[in-house]
Amino acid sequence: MSAQNLILIIDDEPDLREMLQFKFEASGYRVVTAKDGVDGLEKLRTIQPQLIILDMNMPRMGGIEFYKNICGNDFKPKYPVLVLTARANIESLFKDFAIDGFMVKPFDIDQLAKEVEMIIKKRTQVEADVRPWVKAGAPRHVLIAEDDKVFFSQLAMLFLNAGYTVNSASSGTEAIERIASDLPNFALVKLDLKDIPGDIVVTRLRYMPRTSGVELVLYVRKQDVRAHPVMDRIGAKSHIFIEYNEPEDLLIAVDEAIAHKFKESKDLK
Repeated sequence: MSAQNLILIIDDEPDLREMLQFKFEASGYRVVTAKDGVDGLEKLRTIQPQLIILDMNMPRMGGIEFYKNICGNDFKPKYPVLVLTARANIESLFKDFAIDGFMVKPFDIDQLAKEVEMIIKKRTQVEADVRPWVKAGAPRHVLIAEDDKVFFSQLAMLFLNAGYTVNSASSGTEAIERIASDLPNFALVKLDLKDIPGDIVVTRLRYMPRTSGVELVLYVRKQDVRAHPVMDRIGAKSHIFIEYNEPEDLLIAVDEAIAHKFKESKDLK
């Protein structure tokens, strides 16, 4: 589900969830609700919200534990977060937390709506400022060569929500055929594909005249890295090599590569 105007509300009070859902849907937002942190994490498997409204005190998994679960290696949450709590002094717990807003229960629902609008507007403006190539219409078509269906779905959702068009290949052979016929701007190729290792796929693509202009991203999960002669077989400049922890690392790598090419093209003018 696209992130545009999508809010995830996580709170264990059914009446409050219903009231907030009605308020925000009436204001033009799309809303998904969850009854606690466990439910919230489950919902994040299929959505990419623009904002999470997060209650602190909930059964099974409270707000702090949920927050830690959505943080990356930089200890920052992957989504904007507005915290709700019944404890006025809990703000001190968030001095070192990267949250976007804070409201104490009971709160005025219109004030909450204004806070949500302000957070989303600010975040949208920041993203536009740091990604000028999006406005410039830079080509953003990717092919993902991944034989794990679950991980492919996660990657595809990330790139689709970021505005890319996405094609797929479930093997090295299929990747070579589809990249040669479709010519994406970027090809993300898993290192440990079962039929043809990803580094061999990259080598073949690099030396085929038709596909030599495709930007190639060879990736492997950091915890799976082992002795592998990738860099001995492929020139270091022939591809982008990513050892990732989170799927978002691959999106960031492609974003950065596009930003670099966009800057180069502007400098040449």
